[in-house]
Amino acid sequence: MSSFSDIIREELKVFDGAFRESVKSHVPLLDRIMRYVVKTKGKQMRPMFVILSARLYGQANESTYRAASLVELLHTATLVHDDVVDGSSERRGFFSVYALWKSKVSVLVGDYLLAKGLLLSLDNDDFRILQLMSRAVKQMSEGELLQMEKSRVLDLDEDTYFTIIRSKTASLLAAACASGAFSTSGDLAEAERLREFGEWLGIAFQIKDDLFDYGTEDVGKPTGNDIREKKLTLPLIYTLSHCDKQTRRRLIGIVKNDRKTRAMIDEVIGEVVKSGGIAYATQRMTEYRDQALQRLREFPESDIRNALEDLVRYSIDRKK
Repeated sequence: MSSFSDIIREELKVFDGAFRESVKSHVPLLDRIMRYVVKTKGKQMRPMFVILSARLYGQANESTYRAASLVELLHTATLVHDDVVDGSSERRGFFSVYALWKSKVSVLVGDYLLAKGLLLSLDNDDFRILQLMSRAVKQMSEGELLQMEKSRVLDLDEDTYFTIIRSKTASLLAAACASGAFSTSGDLAEAERLREFGEWLGIAFQIKDDLFDYGTEDVGKPTGNDIREKKLTLPLIYTLSHCDKQTRRRLIGIVKNDRKTRAMIDEVIGEVVKSGGIAYATQRMTEYRDQALQRLREFPESDIRNALEDLVRYSIDRKK
């Protein structure tokens, strides 16, 4: 990761301090949980996209660091809430907040993080950035609920799949890039250029995540978690629309089954590979990645642009 993080090393240090400060609480239990959240935070890719997008237009400023903190606060809040919904005991290789402090505390922690993000922006008059981020949170909720609805009836087509991932995953990354651009340019048209860039990348990022479930040689060992959870993702959607009726009925029956065996999941994965579902999803992922890279090439070549391009490739070429 160093090739793109080195160029904003100093900015990341400032952000790290700002984020730690933004989550502090005078309530001992909450402050202890916040220290745990900071300790177990991930790669901070969204804050990096905020900072690098800002640097395309000038030097990072206080608004940039608040935007980076806001996106991390909102992202962390959604993860804490997701772990409650999913009953997940692990997050990023550590025990989740839900595993350690259970549902009631976790829901309140997520609410606290959301409130801290709102106040961080409101107290500093960052109304446009807050608007961009709030729209993303609304879209994320809509995308999750649409996916839950479709998983009950299994009638998901490709257009609806892209609607879901555009809302559920791409919206927050799009808002991060747009907010970074606006923090230094003050121009909504420029913010929109970077919002589109982030959306295209976010779509490619989610397709990459979906491919992990099928574990081709390029993406590691298959898990079948999406199949277990009755989620229809792009490789399987493609397969269901290109196989014969008998195979389709068999695959739908397995996905609907509440007691799937490993052999049944492997059968679905085998059909997806055989039908070209993996190849098709990889092709669509690459198209969206290249679209994002093309947007970056509208900017003059610079170390910042090159770092953003490297971060795009890292996001899509990652192995986990």
